[in-house]
Amino acid sequence: MAKKKITVQKFGGTSVANAEKIKNAAMKAIAAAKGGNQVVVVASARGKQTDHLIADALEVNPNPPKREMDQLLSTGEQQTVSLLAMAIEGMGHKAISMTGGQIRMITDSVHTKARIKSIDASRIKKHLDKGRIVIVAGFQGIDENENITTLGRGGSDTSAVALAAALKADTCEIYTDVDGVYTTDPRIFSDAVKMDMISYDEILEMASLGAGVMHGRSIEFGKKYNVVIHVRSSMSDKIGTLITHEVPQMEGILVSGATIEKNLAKISLVGVDNKPGNAAKIFAHLAQAKVSVNDIIQTEVSTEKANISFTVGKGDFADAQKAVEEIKKKVNCEAFYRQDIAEISIIGVGMRTHCGVANMMFSTLAKEKINIDSITTSEIRISCLVDKEQGDKALISLCKAFELDKPVSKRSYVK
Repeated sequence: MAKKKITVQKFGGTSVANAEKIKNAAMKAIAAAKGGNQVVVVASARGKQTDHLIADALEVNPNPPKREMDQLLSTGEQQTVSLLAMAIEGMGHKAISMTGGQIRMITDSVHTKARIKSIDASRIKKHLDKGRIVIVAGFQGIDENENITTLGRGGSDTSAVALAAALKADTCEIYTDVDGVYTTDPRIFSDAVKMDMISYDEILEMASLGAGVMHGRSIEFGKKYNVVIHVRSSMSDKIGTLITHEVPQMEGILVSGATIEKNLAKISLVGVDNKPGNAAKIFAHLAQAKVSVNDIIQTEVSTEKANISFTVGKGDFADAQKAVEEIKKKVNCEAFYRQDIAEISIIGVGMRTHCGVANMMFSTLAKEKINIDSITTSEIRISCLVDKEQGDKALISLCKAFELDKPVSKRSYVK
């Protein structure tokens, strides 16, 4: 008898927000099972349930212990998976709901942002072999001491892809309220088009630069364990966007997508003593303050002095500013701060084989009279800091220049 394929389906909060949507998710799971698959469903908390639980916590304690927050927030997903199992059973198919602890999803002990260490796939396979659809609470696990932990932002995506890896699933379907990954944010550039395929590296760059379709950690799992991820709409059966390893035809695409990140601040240290160890002092102090640093630019002004600039998320700005004020005298510099910036980025694996991408980007911004504050790059990405009030204009102009309003087959430079 041929071995059945394993499919992991993940439903986000908006896809299970009410009874009707839960029943819709149940029908999709049953359809996959009737199609000859063993089905594992990962579900998020319904709608704004997590936000409500956070509000409840803050009402009783403005600074709640992180361990207790994990205990509380994990209940949102537990409600969803139980209701989803009930819906599936009501439609005539066997189902069982399980928590992160019940499947032995073991994490480290960093509450509210734990990282997965291992999963006992045998517990799920036992139920799959009995013909059940297994519904797993996303976003949560347990540490070695049986404490409930949560995985932080995007945790249910990470749960789903990690489960797909552990089960050696044939595909991991991420159901959302959009029908795939778009070339850019359609709320800003209304002519953005859905991509049929995107590489792990491209979507990782897009996720780190403000695109909100999937969280970076889930993509990292997919890339590491070769999990094919299919982002698609929970409200239709249309094919969405496949996230996979690079394939040769991707190199023909100059730019796959563009992003904008407005939740940023820039910190510039001017006139730092140019001697070994000073950069290490600065960033060690920021690390001690638990500040996550994004792009870093260091420029040697002379043999005696250098300038160092970096960006941080707005949520880290106060801590970063405090840390810099504490350290600046030790490295003999002045500090300047900006919170009125946006980062505009273009991403594409085709940059590895195409010349002139940077020229087209900078020429387009110049034509629109948009000044560039600073530039950072990777092998497949170019990012510019611009005035926040010009951010949307910059993004739209680049989308038009790189034809992100057209399917790949209709772009003038693709052969």
